[in-house]
Formats: sequence, structure tokens, C-alpha cells
Amino acid sequence: MTDRLQAWTGNTELTGEEFRVFGQDGTGGYAAFWLVRPQRPLSGQPVVFLGSEGETGVVARDLDDFLWLLADGVGPSEAATSYVPERLPHPDAERVAVAERYAPDRRKPAKAVIEPAGREFPGFDGTVMAFCR
Repeated sequence: MTDRLQAWTGNTELTGEEFRVFGQDGTGGYAAFWLVRPQRPLSGQPVVFLGSEGETGVVARDLDDFLWLLADGVGPSEAATSYVPERLPHPDAERVAVAERYAPDRRKPAKAVIEPAGREFPGFDGTVMAFCR
């Protein structure tokens, strides 16, 4: 993550220790855990999107919520940049099955994932922009 974050921000002093990347979309953007909750496991950390063109956003409060976001047919890039709360859900049966298996008691639509995550971490974009040189 160090090389990626340094290239993305132009800041060679960054270590990337506050993120754990676990996915990349077709545009080169990253889905990552943001390690801001001391004493919580990785799965209990917020999921963020770091887009290839500078887009950022907290897209889920934790891994369970992220699974339900995907199950509702919304990816991290869309959640961070262009999500419309009034949109009709487009559930994906395979992703619903994964979410039901690993987070059965946390079912919720994308809107109920994205909005609370943004409210809990409203300064994420500013945090990332402060890294930039």
C-alpha cells in the first residue's frame, strides 16, 4: 500500500499504515479498510474507496455492511461518487448469498449502508486530501 498511496498522493513520506487494500475496480480505484477504530478487528473497520482520479469516500461502516452494499448491486466507486438514494435496487443473487452467509443479521439496502457511514466519518475526504502534496 505504501507505493500506491505515495503515487496517488505525491507524498513520499506516507507509509499507508492506516489502510489495508483488499480490492481494485476496473478504473484502478481501491477498496480498503481504514484503520481508525482502535481495539477493533479488521472486519470492524470502515470500508473506503480511493479512486484512481482522486475520488474518495467512506462507503460502509464495516465489512458486514460492505457485503450488503455489494449484495444490493452497488460497488464502492458508485457508493463513493454517484449513488442516488432513490435508485431501484439491483440485487445480485450470488452476492446476496455471500452476505446472508457471513452477515445474516445485518441485512439492509445500500442507502442504509452508505448514509450512516458518511455521517460517522464526514471528514474522510479532508483527511485524504491532507496527505496530498
